[in-house]
Amino acid sequence: MKTKTTSPESLGHILRSVRKNKSLSQTEAGKSVGIDQPTLSKIERGESNVRIDTLFRLMAALDMEMIVRPRDRTSNQSEGDNW
Repeated sequence: MKTKTTSPESLGHILRSVRKNKSLSQTEAGKSVGIDQPTLSKIERGESNVRIDTLFRLMAALDMEMIVRPRDRTSNQSEGDNW
């Protein structure tokens, strides 16, 4: 599954979806990377200023990877650019 994300909210939605597909609770997933359930809940809602190393540990626990590439600007979209 390849999914494009351009905001903390959409990334959180993807993480939540993958976690649920693996039948993991927020507590279980958080424990595997050393964060508590309320923190994982904030990450999944796009509300947390999560450290990059925490994000990578969480993605590894969910068997995910991040691919960074230049944007395709041909569609002239700025969807999710709410930084």
